[in-house]
Amino acid sequence: MEYRKLGNSELQLSTITYGAFAIGGNMWGGNEKADSIASVHASIDHGVTTIDTAPFYGFGLSEEMIGEAIKSQDRSKIQLLTKFGLVWDGSNNGKGDFFFDADDNGKKLPIYKYSSKANVIKEVEKSLKRLQTDYIDLLQIHWPDSTTPISETMEAVETLIQQGKIRAFGVSNYSIPQIQEAQKTVQIASNQVAYSMLNRKIETDLIPFTVAENIGIIAYSPMERGLLTGKYFTDSKLKENDHRNGYFGQFDLQKVKTLIEELSSLANAKHISISQLVLRWTTLQKGIAIVLAGARNAEQAISNAKTMDFDLSTSELEFINQAISKIK
Repeated sequence: MEYRKLGNSELQLSTITYGAFAIGGNMWGGNEKADSIASVHASIDHGVTTIDTAPFYGFGLSEEMIGEAIKSQDRSKIQLLTKFGLVWDGSNNGKGDFFFDADDNGKKLPIYKYSSKANVIKEVEKSLKRLQTDYIDLLQIHWPDSTTPISETMEAVETLIQQGKIRAFGVSNYSIPQIQEAQKTVQIASNQVAYSMLNRKIETDLIPFTVAENIGIIAYSPMERGLLTGKYFTDSKLKENDHRNGYFGQFDLQKVKTLIEELSSLANAKHISISQLVLRWTTLQKGIAIVLAGARNAEQAISNAKTMDFDLSTSELEFINQAISKIK
């Protein structure tokens, strides 16, 4: 495994980071607890020391399972990344930006983006309990909240830093102006944003900005939630309550299928999986600090970790980029 310094922080994170969205279960057709915890253990055993989660993932379940999984581990060798700012329990009393209605076993839950100072402090205390730890390595705002001044949110973050409850702070899904506003109060170590072979929008303006500012990009959805594995073009079916039934509709699936077929020749020649090829390509793109990779069992976790066991030559990268260019 390779470890990289995150932006201007002192954090050294595993380039492949365990993404814990799917093990929360909600929006992903459920989960198996034993498999999920085994996937965390397998990741750590194979050098993936960094885990990214959020209270929203499973409405607290993802954080709880991470907390349970790391009880037997050396906490000083694990980096926990979590978030705040998505409220689902009604405690915001209608305040904040309404985001969407989530499904919780047939029950509709209105989700709000809400990052008032009091809410930030409250959420972090709950996260610490669920994660069974007394500090968070990287705390991130999950989504911007237009109803709360950024300065107010950052004041809460500054308080948490002074209290020693968080080591560093990052934003997620933030625009350049929003980052600049936040930086007036707190040092921003990272911005977690969507980035993949199929979604390279950030290369135009955000990447040049973050490179210049020494802010690390944490890439989420590099596999486009499993689409780039190729298995959904064969016999794999999604459960009815899996959000990807709608998510995949945004892409030209025939072009995606063709891309996967082209990349398969290179993957086969290197004796690696398509998933490993896609993840490795992502780690080598300019400005990308770490890449999130989800795993629902130990086998997937080990495969993700082994992504860093090989490299891609200049000619191989050119071949991949040429294949990607046909998507447009």
